[in-house]
Amino acid sequence: MTTHPATQSVRRWLFWCIVAVFLTVVVGGITRLTESGLSITEWRPVAGVFPPMSDEAWQAAYQQFLQIPQAGTVHRGITMSGFQFIYWWEWIHRLLARGVGLVFAIPYLVLLVRGRIPAGLRLRLSALPILTLAQGALGWYMVQSGLAVRSNVSAYRLTAHLALALGILAVSVWTWSELDPDGERSNAAPRWRRAVLAITALIGITVLSGGFMAGLRAGTIYNTFPLMGGQVVPPGYGALTPWWLNAFENPAAAQFHHRVLALLTATLTLILAVRSGSAATAGLLGERARQMMQWLGGVVVLQVLLGITTSSRVMALTLALIASQ
Repeated sequence: MTTHPATQSVRRWLFWCIVAVFLTVVVGGITRLTESGLSITEWRPVAGVFPPMSDEAWQAAYQQFLQIPQAGTVHRGITMSGFQFIYWWEWIHRLLARGVGLVFAIPYLVLLVRGRIPAGLRLRLSALPILTLAQGALGWYMVQSGLAVRSNVSAYRLTAHLALALGILAVSVWTWSELDPDGERSNAAPRWRRAVLAITALIGITVLSGGFMAGLRAGTIYNTFPLMGGQVVPPGYGALTPWWLNAFENPAAAQFHHRVLALLTATLTLILAVRSGSAATAGLLGERARQMMQWLGGVVVLQVLLGITTSSRVMALTLALIASQ
């Protein structure tokens, strides 16, 4: 791959796009854990950059929040200080989301005008600013689902919001890696490319199953591992009809599916990580690719351990979040 300065300019831009998306997803996770996502009941793309600036403005925002169902359920009895705590998390999340849009759009236009985007990448990269705009609209569509009848957002909309974020991140990382002048893609055998692609898809499916689990508040149902309610398959797994609804609307099934997918993903990733050593020796995989596979195996193991710890210590985490308010 060429090391032309124009190509490297695009790669640097994509790097900061990846960082921006990652930070936004992390803060989005915090807003979910703190039940902060519905604290701002209006969508004002421009004026919403500014938080309440006076006691009267805070009171108005507080009273608007008290009108939605979540204020009488999840946040029943919330005080002004508690409201401000969740408001600030959602405000930071929305501010970061706006920043992501600017990070994608402005440098893209500058690079395009200067002719620094390779012709073969113009169509692909033009989708990124458009997708970030769509992500903002989808985020508000998600929030709307929890403002009238429900006390939480739709699991379908939440997972769609997460899926689009993952899609934006995937395109950014994919293009960034393609522009790596030291890449070893040509050294990897076709079957290894297919295996890595399959693992990547499985990781994505596992993450999206976590979206349904979060949307259904399923993470707190069973807090033991490996059994759930003393059984391999949890009680109430197939409670809904038709049967396929259980995967998307049954909290017990959502948690079970997420656990199974996570363990399957970890197992297959570890197998690939172990076999990558012999593949590199046989010339089927480059040394750098081998290192990346082993790094990925370690990260997946860490993620599984964190998931198990979080599930088994959910009450302690909840108390810590309450104490922080």
